[in-house]
Amino acid sequence: MTNMDTCACALELLGMLVYVGAWLCTLATTILPQWLTMSTALLPVESYELGLWETCVVQDVGGMECRAYDSLLGLSSDLKLARIFMCASLAVGILGILVAIPGLYLVNTCKDQGGTRTKRVLTIIGGILGVVAGVLCLIPVSYMAHLAVIHFFDDKVPDVVPRWEFGDALFCGWVGGFLLIVAGLLLLTSCFCTQVEPQPALQRRYQVMSTDVSYRKRSEYV
Repeated sequence: MTNMDTCACALELLGMLVYVGAWLCTLATTILPQWLTMSTALLPVESYELGLWETCVVQDVGGMECRAYDSLLGLSSDLKLARIFMCASLAVGILGILVAIPGLYLVNTCKDQGGTRTKRVLTIIGGILGVVAGVLCLIPVSYMAHLAVIHFFDDKVPDVVPRWEFGDALFCGWVGGFLLIVAGLLLLTSCFCTQVEPQPALQRRYQVMSTDVSYRKRSEYV
């Protein structure tokens, strides 16, 4: 194993570890109900949490009651789009992981003739899917945060009216999306550190012989 192969192997392992951790972080973001939180001065012992799949009421004594949304058609367009983007991010992310695993240098697959090129292509595809999954995760998280900021500083709403604020799931989503992009870039960078395997001597000899034969046939025909 050369120094370039060692560098590529290290980048691949680091990229896959970050990849899996980022995907789990994205999964937690999708499931958690703490996308937005709200507390009121009238009921200081209770706070409200808004997620993609349910809303929760949290009490200071430790109790928590959650209720799923009654109807899909009754959801706001913001929540619908957030669901679609997060589910798409999870699907693209797990697909990228499954594609990138056979392309790892330490995985004993595609070791036949031309296998290095195949593994390199798989790694590149996995890296691109990781970047796409990260972007798909960052879009709904950033958009929901943007809406929360707009509503929080809306002058038309009286100050006594409670406002939604950032929940823990938004920060988890930012971390997950950013790490997915980093993991994809690590896998793509590892491809530039690998050496493309030289063409086997027998194959080169066969190509030269076939070229020579075809050239002779053309000469005889002329």
